[in-house]
Amino acid sequence: MLHDSVEVFSWFKIYFIENDGMAWGTKISDFVSFISDRSAKVFLTLFRVVAIFGIGYWLCTTTNKQSPKVLILAITLIFAGALGNIIDSVFYGIWFDTSFGQVASFLPETGGYDSLLHGKVVDMLYFPLFKGYLPEWLPFYGGDYFTFFEPVFNVADMAISTGFIMLIVFNRKAFPKKGS
Repeated sequence: MLHDSVEVFSWFKIYFIENDGMAWGTKISDFVSFISDRSAKVFLTLFRVVAIFGIGYWLCTTTNKQSPKVLILAITLIFAGALGNIIDSVFYGIWFDTSFGQVASFLPETGGYDSLLHGKVVDMLYFPLFKGYLPEWLPFYGGDYFTFFEPVFNVADMAISTGFIMLIVFNRKAFPKKGS
């Protein structure tokens, strides 16, 4: 059910949430006040679909040019993660009924909880490495309760982040200068 969790270790839990926004649970409407959540969801999903075609094109051209393996691997991770999140975002709402207060059913007879393009992305990996109060002497946040690494994410998010970090860390190998 929604918000159920299984403790694997004290610092790692499988925690079921549904994210209807962007990365880290933010929403487009948090940044643009004149757009409704429902319109923002369709816009975000369509943007993701267009982006996956662009990333796919980049991957195909990179592979055909026999580019460095680190670049191909990084783009492949980004593509696979984006595709996984798009599948959730586009289809999850029609494939499952609501998981609020119950375990969701796959392909229910009455239909899913929402229409095409309005699905939520399932996040489940949670690493609360530290929970406690910050020292009083710390500027701005001293004395506040704090959880270190509070975001809940999924394997697709890890693939996207890993691919992006690879492009930064191995930038010179991924994008060698001509003549090198």
